[in-house]
Amino acid sequence: MKKFFSLLSIVCIIAISNCTSIPENNDPILGIWARSSSSIDGKSGNTTREEWIFNDVYLGRYQSYSDSKLTFYTDFKWSEENGVYTIIYADTEVTDVTVSLEETNDPEILALENGSVFATRE
Repeated sequence: MKKFFSLLSIVCIIAISNCTSIPENNDPILGIWARSSSSIDGKSGNTTREEWIFNDVYLGRYQSYSDSKLTFYTDFKWSEENGVYTIIYADTEVTDVTVSLEETNDPEILALENGSVFATRE
């Protein structure tokens, strides 16, 4: 009887795991987006780079580098509604942002509501 219930349990687990499926997300925002800036203070130049990595389960990671050294990172959630993307950061030090994807440009850009460039696709 133990063998029967063990076999039945295994069959149930396999059946349940085969019935669930993750919907495929082909959103055009998926991938890595970046923004760089430089400041020149006398002799030394300081380069700051920010990266947003969007994945297909509506999550992502934000990273900030100063002279190629990681200085800050946090996770974020993202959502899309009518072509407008909302990025909500896990860390309260970073302000949430709303952007839109401009695919007509080369490279593609994420634009803020006022039209200025937020980040470019890598």
